[in-house]
Amino acid sequence: MREVGLRDGLQSIARVLPTGHKLEWLRAAYEAGQREIEVGSFVPPRLLPQLADTAELVAFARTLPGLFTSVLVPNLRGAERAIDAGADLMLLPLSASHAHSLANLRKTPDEVVAEIGRIRAARDAAGSACLIEVGISTAFGCTLQGRVEPAEVLRLLQAVLDAGVDRVGLADTVGYADPRMVGDLFGQAFAVAGERLACGHFHDTRGLGIANVMAALDAGVTRFDACLAGIGGCPHAPGASGNVATEDLAYLFASMGVPTGLDLARLLALRARVAQWLDGETLHGTLWRAGLPRTLQPAAGEAA
Repeated sequence: MREVGLRDGLQSIARVLPTGHKLEWLRAAYEAGQREIEVGSFVPPRLLPQLADTAELVAFARTLPGLFTSVLVPNLRGAERAIDAGADLMLLPLSASHAHSLANLRKTPDEVVAEIGRIRAARDAAGSACLIEVGISTAFGCTLQGRVEPAEVLRLLQAVLDAGVDRVGLADTVGYADPRMVGDLFGQAFAVAGERLACGHFHDTRGLGIANVMAALDAGVTRFDACLAGIGGCPHAPGASGNVATEDLAYLFASMGVPTGLDLARLLALRARVAQWLDGETLHGTLWRAGLPRTLQPAAGEAA
């Protein structure tokens, strides 16, 4: 599970969380067992002042043994900053919706693919080991365009693989997916990408986030994005909640005996701290209300 609250979550909240709180969040998440965290995004600070301290967070994350540090980058300049900072992975967004791509990045999907090719070339020229992952957003539908054809998703998937990316993932950016759609599209995507299809990103906008995770898990996905307290969302999907809540997804896997390495009690304690820092903001998730059941048996080596 990759924690994306420090990027996907905080970029959707107008207030700027102090860097000190972010560093506390990062350390506490690490202590709860999280070993892949998306710490921010290298976008111009004038556009997202909430994430202006990303380089400082990357520097701190690199001091935590075994932590895999991800950052989102929107373009070549952002990729260069990620390489300079020493991030382990850069996540490049590519919308399967033409309308969403123009609204979000002011480029068509194919123009974004061309930029991804330039980023791959720059990474290689720099001798960097930073992995390149493309997240195909609005893969299941779009609030601006409506239906997104699976054939277009698969075309773009093949295009970025041809551009030489290391990993790809599919994202339900606005919460349009259902489990049948997820199973069908991930099944087709695995036929194209094989083991390079490495992430599922689901929003819980209409209450189907966890169900969609299960459908992706059944299709063969073993790596998922999640957001503490379910914060976040897409600016082009007003009212949408963020990713599936980290603590809820960790509980799902724990209840099924699927090992994640996460300490649920520590995650819930961290959620309480973040809720204090973000007092007044809308948070999501359910486990924090009910708590852990007495019957929960943690997987071997894990703490409930």
